Amino acid sequence: MMANAVFIQPPGAARYKFNEQHPFNPLRLRLAIDLLQELDALKSEDIIEASPASETLLSLIHRSDYLEAVKQLSLDPPPEDWVQQAQRYGLQTEDTPYFPGMHEAASAIVGGSVLAADLVMSGKTLHAYHMGGGLHHAFPDRGSGFCVYNDAAIAIAHIRKKYDVRVLYIDTDVHHGDGVQWSFYDESEVCTYSIHETGKFLFPGTGFVQERGAEHGFGSNYNVPVDPYTEDDSWLESFTASIRKVAAAFKPDIIVSQHGCDAHAFDPLSHTHCSMRIYREMPAIIHSLAHEHAQGRWVAVGGGGYDIWRVVPRAWALVWLEMTDHPISSTLAASDANEPLPAGWLERYSSMSPEPLPTHWMDDTRDWPPIPRRAEIESSNRRISEIVVQDL
Repeated sequence: MMANAVFIQPPGAARYKFNEQHPFNPLRLRLAIDLLQELDALKSEDIIEASPASETLLSLIHRSDYLEAVKQLSLDPPPEDWVQQAQRYGLQTEDTPYFPGMHEAASAIVGGSVLAADLVMSGKTLHAYHMGGGLHHAFPDRGSGFCVYNDAAIAIAHIRKKYDVRVLYIDTDVHHGDGVQWSFYDESEVCTYSIHETGKFLFPGTGFVQERGAEHGFGSNYNVPVDPYTEDDSWLESFTASIRKVAAAFKPDIIVSQHGCDAHAFDPLSHTHCSMRIYREMPAIIHSLAHEHAQGRWVAVGGGGYDIWRVVPRAWALVWLEMTDHPISSTLAASDANEPLPAGWLERYSSMSPEPLPTHWMDDTRDWPPIPRRAEIESSNRRISEIVVQDL
């Protein structure tokens, strides 16, 4: 019997940790999973463990010399001759420094996303969620932006090779999904869509409207760059107006979505000013698109998100609640509705959090300071989103 949704959890993914000071902290996974389990929304029978990806799978996207560099720099200590080459492979930067066990941890993450794709494409489940995935900045020849191996790109390449179907990739991280975009920039059967803060002000400095694809892939790449200090209404207007048209025009056989939650006002690594509202509504829109255009086939992965206490657990849990049609998801869909977070979860983590934890799923934004230039920002974003879909 087909399952409605499964939750993928590679055991080795928790070892993907650069250092104690690095903003990419795997504790955020534990917080989000515990939140779902405290709610009794994630049960042991929902969880499937994944094996690490093979080198054959990794090679679908990454070059052999890069794979060797990652493996050598994963040793403790790494060989000196490879340390001298680390910068060449993007693995000796402040963002993406090499660390012991890096290859094993990154391979585990890739394995999770590939398993999610296989379970959906084989008909064993309708939806699959790999919360630990979404490392969308890695390139064939180098690591970048906290990302060593590009699990989303590898999963998409695997889908294309094994199942030969059309894939729509939707990236809602505040940073442009550059590694996935460039991996399929000249392919017509993979459509990449990214909504993000404009690269004029934010890493990785790409993702502009004119990046439309090349050769056979021209017209299969869409970017919606929004202005700094964009708020919920404008973000959702831009997203809804564009992604519905893109999905209808492309007609995917499966949707792969990346759910970075760093466009939130609390996130320390961006300048947008959104609330938890966009993380309730975007998964719902993607869910509906999967059923409308892809016979329900939907793979979701995590991504960025660096306020690991107040934002990430709620945002990532909301993806699973939507995917499984949980009653709380339906309740929160009502205008101005809210629900308290589980008391047990709050009691467990309140003393550990450096900031007071939110008590409810949705943010109370009434006391948030008003954003200047709101009308100008909304007008600019509306103009950009109209340009993106003007030919559809």
